Amino acid sequence: MCRSKKSTDVIRPRSSNSKGPSFSPSSRKPKTSKSSSSLSQPSSSTSITNNSVLSSGYFDNNSSYYNSFSTQASKNLSSIRDSLPENPHIYDFSDICSATNNFRSNRFSSSSASSSWLCNLQGKQVVIFQRKMRRPIELADLIHKLSVICRSHHSSLIKLLGVSLSGNYVYLVYEYVHGVNLRDCLRNPKNPSFTVLSSWISRMQIAADIASGLDYIHHCSGLETSFTHNHIKITSIIVAEGSLMAKICHFGTAELCGEVTKDEESSKTLGRSKSKVMKIEGTRGYMAPELQFTGLVTQKCDVYAFGVVILELLSGKEALKFLVDEESGGYQRVSVIDTAREAAAGGSAGVRTWIDRRLKDSFPVDVAEKMVLVALECVEEDPKKRPDMDKVAGQVSKLYLESKNWADNIGLPTDISVSIAPR
Repeated sequence: MCRSKKSTDVIRPRSSNSKGPSFSPSSRKPKTSKSSSSLSQPSSSTSITNNSVLSSGYFDNNSSYYNSFSTQASKNLSSIRDSLPENPHIYDFSDICSATNNFRSNRFSSSSASSSWLCNLQGKQVVIFQRKMRRPIELADLIHKLSVICRSHHSSLIKLLGVSLSGNYVYLVYEYVHGVNLRDCLRNPKNPSFTVLSSWISRMQIAADIASGLDYIHHCSGLETSFTHNHIKITSIIVAEGSLMAKICHFGTAELCGEVTKDEESSKTLGRSKSKVMKIEGTRGYMAPELQFTGLVTQKCDVYAFGVVILELLSGKEALKFLVDEESGGYQRVSVIDTAREAAAGGSAGVRTWIDRRLKDSFPVDVAEKMVLVALECVEEDPKKRPDMDKVAGQVSKLYLESKNWADNIGLPTDISVSIAPR
């Protein structure tokens, strides 16, 4: 793994004849000012801030600095470090290898699309995800997206600390949050009748956290940009120990791994494109119909997946499963979307019997019915009929407040902190 191609091989300059300033390490001039003397021995991973001292090439020709990104003259990670305006890290691949014991350490998680390791990196406990680059990313695009993602702050997002590149792989370094994923909270394999989310208000808190975080991703409040998550599912939500607040994993993965392109972001028409060579990745039960048909990743796909997660949260059931039909000997497909539609058609009575029985009928039925309808609106087959996340987040927030008022009126505690350790 450590003998793979250099991490810069994945970034290709647009033209080999670019005449922009060179950012190679050999072209840097030593600083003589006091501010640069402390930087004479940089660490293998550099944190860049707005007040950082940049290489002299920037100040020798200030106008060339602002045009340097379009020239794409540099092909090494050190140039990216000097160009970032905020404080993300570009980790050396040797640091990633050292932290993971050359990837021989026990894996924190593993799937067909990624592997992860829980380890210490430069004094911090982090989770490192290895994912394959879907498409080459232009240097300017990488710099812009990384700087915006790393300076994003939201209580419902697990923060991306930085990245490293090696060959056609991206290594994303996220902060570690002590907790478990939402699936294990709802469906404990060791004790199916137990759930730490045993109150209605705790589940509404989870729903509000997810909606708020996804709304931030789509609109990045204050950052004048928007992103697509593309990995919303029940295992991508971490419930933090103690507070039971939900945090969304993998923010920035789709953007930095080339899963979303500018053409897809601005696409207004849906149609199958390059179907013979297109590889569609996703999790069964969470993929929007148009994503399965076209392979185009859009924010409406996130809205669809969010709706599925909310239906799982309310019912405690899996998004999609197959049961053995004893009569025919085949398999019967059971979708949480289909069962929710049947329950909603039955009105309040139907919803009441559909909601997770472990809540023991201790929830406001009118609010539960409204939540089911909001989720069903998110999973509409036609993406044009699905609401935007800002509208959904507002609806969920309102229903959360109604739930708190209901809990206060009947005297239920709403600020309980519990342990979610295995039992």
